[in-house]
Amino acid sequence: MALDGPSLGKMLEDVAEGRIQLPDFQRQWKWDDDRIRALLATVTLDYPLGVAMTLETGGEAQFKARPLHGTGVDPVVVPEQLLLDGQQRLTSLFQALKSERPVETTGARNKPLRRWYYIDIAKAVDDTADRDEAILSVPEDRIVRGAFGRGTAWNLATREKECESGLFPLNLLFEPEQTGKWHRAYVSGADDRWDLWSAFQARVIDTVKGFKVPLIRLPKETRKEAVCSVFERVNTGGVVLNVFELLTATYAGDALYAERNGGEDFSLIEDWRAIKAALCSDYPVFGTLDKESGQETGLTSLDFLQAIALVRTYRRKRDFLAENPGATNPPAVSCKRRDLLHLPLADYTQIAPKTAEALSWVGRFLAKQHVFRERDLPYGSQVVPLAAIGVILGDTVEDPGVHERLARWYWCGVLGELYGGVTDTRFVRDVEQVVSWIRDGGPEPDTLTEATFQEQRLHRLSSRNSAAYKGIYALLIKDGAIDWYFHGEPISEQSVIGQYVDIRQVFPKTWFEHNGMDSTRMNSIVNKTPLSYRAQQIMGTSEPSAFLSSFERHTGSPGDWFDDIVSTHLIDSKTLRTDDFEAFYRDRTVRLLGLVEREMGKAAVREGASDGYAG
Repeated sequence: MALDGPSLGKMLEDVAEGRIQLPDFQRQWKWDDDRIRALLATVTLDYPLGVAMTLETGGEAQFKARPLHGTGVDPVVVPEQLLLDGQQRLTSLFQALKSERPVETTGARNKPLRRWYYIDIAKAVDDTADRDEAILSVPEDRIVRGAFGRGTAWNLATREKECESGLFPLNLLFEPEQTGKWHRAYVSGADDRWDLWSAFQARVIDTVKGFKVPLIRLPKETRKEAVCSVFERVNTGGVVLNVFELLTATYAGDALYAERNGGEDFSLIEDWRAIKAALCSDYPVFGTLDKESGQETGLTSLDFLQAIALVRTYRRKRDFLAENPGATNPPAVSCKRRDLLHLPLADYTQIAPKTAEALSWVGRFLAKQHVFRERDLPYGSQVVPLAAIGVILGDTVEDPGVHERLARWYWCGVLGELYGGVTDTRFVRDVEQVVSWIRDGGPEPDTLTEATFQEQRLHRLSSRNSAAYKGIYALLIKDGAIDWYFHGEPISEQSVIGQYVDIRQVFPKTWFEHNGMDSTRMNSIVNKTPLSYRAQQIMGTSEPSAFLSSFERHTGSPGDWFDDIVSTHLIDSKTLRTDDFEAFYRDRTVRLLGLVEREMGKAAVREGASDGYAG
């Protein structure tokens, strides 16, 4: 077995000519658009790609070969090497960087796409820009349309339009003649572009051309059994080496740490697993961790690293401004990929314990919001800035006034549904603005001022996929809802888990069917409330008036007393006793809006009395 480092250009040329092919037992190539763009960013930055592995042909282990997808190699061509590991990466790079045809990939929900890939020259040479944002995926017709398909954001159908937009087609990168023609068109009549192109040539084109692919070559003498075993062990799906894996390798080789710790390397994996295991043990809201396999749910290593990066860059900016009062260009607070990759081990070991402590506080904070389980957490991503804020504010997070403000910020983010898209920018704004608001008396954070809740949204909340849906469920428990079966105390963390409390319908499906009612509101959060499994069993498919009588018999309590229990769910029991769904729905909508307004600290956008209620 030999370790080699051929250039990416040489590897792709071997793929194009069929000298490198696949053993036929390899699965089909299938990488989505986001992964391809991330891979291109990795290569253009000369970041580690991960080791590929080939087997020299002509030995005992003979397999039927096939060309890599999209190469157009004649099937009669006999390969010199078979690619055992690296198919997804090399196929993606070949199609994006060498092919004259658009890349056949997939987008959201596995939708087939045909894409060309471009790089924004200005962003690629800007040290402050994120390289991921410089890589563009363009439709087959090379026309990028605006939001909702309206208008044209970019038209790249001709070389002139490409040059005008400053977007270089990456499939020309290994074609010197074509690149030269594109270059001449780009700088023609534009003197200000010469320096830009020179920087782009040095930082991107030359970088990619000089990129080395770590390659393990198995000799042809390798036995078939060994080849199969190696393939099963090393081929893990072609995932690009992620930030956590890169840092793990970097930290393990930190000579200064080893010198200070008797030659022991630092294990990021072990450190994170110990932190995650402790958190999961105390707070189920953070998910699970299998100690043997390392498989985890909920809070991830990336979440943890992002929180650390936010703290580190916040302190860096604070210290810079302290030393340079009035400076207009301080370093930014950030938690993007480059910030994580450049996180020194010394900073990690200093901030990580404080972040772990802050996450324990986050677990307690969420419990006070009556969010106890991972499945009930509205936004896992909101934990990241909350943990960073906890580190920065320190012990003051326990002060009642601070807790009240943080709770308001939290519920504005949840009920305003502000953490469902790209979150890096909001992370930064929230950390800086929330800390300033609480510690320095600054203005309210954008998350508070931007958050709105519309009455119409209440009617459409029908699934756990919605953060606001989970939020209202938690707020009903926080408001003191008492279970209709286990009626001694308000629903708590113990009863949520031990009594299988979940969100359940008040007016059942059968009631809508029997009464010929429009069922569009049946699944709305307005018609749901947190109740135990035993309560659901008593309710069954009965109409409300019937199951209320059943609960009264079960509890041995008079109707008025049980009506008080029902009211803890913000439900007027009179509407249930008369099976009046219209009155129930109107009344509860008003009550839930009041609950939302209280937690957000601002008025909801209400509609007319006739809107949204007609059956």
